[in-house]
Amino acid sequence: MASSGREASSQQLSLFDLPAPSAPPVAARPSPGTPEHAPVAAPPAPTASAQPGLRFVHPRAHRQIALAGHTVGYEFRRGRRRSIGFVVGTDGLSVSAPRWVAVAEVEQALQAKSSWILRKLQEQQERAQRLQAAKVVWRDGTSLPFLGETVIVLLDTRVTGAQLNADGQSLPGVPRLTLHVGLPQTATQEQIREAVQSWLQRQARRVFEERCAHFAARLGVRISRLSLSSAATRWGSASADGSVRLNWRLIHFAMPVIDYVVTHELAHLREMNHSPAFWDVVRSVLPDYETSRGALRTEVLPAFD
Repeated sequence: MASSGREASSQQLSLFDLPAPSAPPVAARPSPGTPEHAPVAAPPAPTASAQPGLRFVHPRAHRQIALAGHTVGYEFRRGRRRSIGFVVGTDGLSVSAPRWVAVAEVEQALQAKSSWILRKLQEQQERAQRLQAAKVVWRDGTSLPFLGETVIVLLDTRVTGAQLNADGQSLPGVPRLTLHVGLPQTATQEQIREAVQSWLQRQARRVFEERCAHFAARLGVRISRLSLSSAATRWGSASADGSVRLNWRLIHFAMPVIDYVVTHELAHLREMNHSPAFWDVVRSVLPDYETSRGALRTEVLPAFD
């Protein structure tokens, strides 16, 4: 995280709200005693103990341990480090330890952190299931979110490019938006994905430019350059020179969420930090920003792979 002030034009702050591919390492002291705890700010959540006998096995597991009645196979590495480190990622649990620390001490640290480890492993497993369910099958009639609504993709050779239609008479619960894409029924999944993604990115730039202009005027800041991002772990970033990058996949969200990310990044042009002063800037134009911020942490967007 960058320090406060505007010391250099390359200074940049990012909004790390996309689910990261792995949790940050949690250090455990190699000396006798209780290891350091996971971040205090992490909210309590049900652990895997609610479902006895679960198995979490890393594909590169070297060792295995029983934690609270559950089997955890973990990747184990030794290296030039001063403490034991835990990382729970999409593959499972990885453990790093200094060369001189006995395996018994490593396992003692794992037992001490078992509640946190099991909770994170179950969260990763559940998220992987949600991502799999959200995977888009690129065909005629597929659906995906657009500005908080559902849009149905229809292959239609009568149109050129892609054209959005809205049905004002649609029945409750029936999507009112259809995206007509100028491709034949024989189009490949790759052709459909490319056409739809290109359209979404054009809409993202249009919406972002409009919202950035709106909030820049309210906050009294100037944007030197606005660009689209496809980063895997961040929704946006801002540099002290006025450059702003916004993830095009924000176009899936409703406007309040987009406005939050836009405001978040523009607020950094006044406060290059996440201090109370920064959040006061955000709150000055979005008093209820916490609601939209929460949506970014829980929503699973469609997988475009």
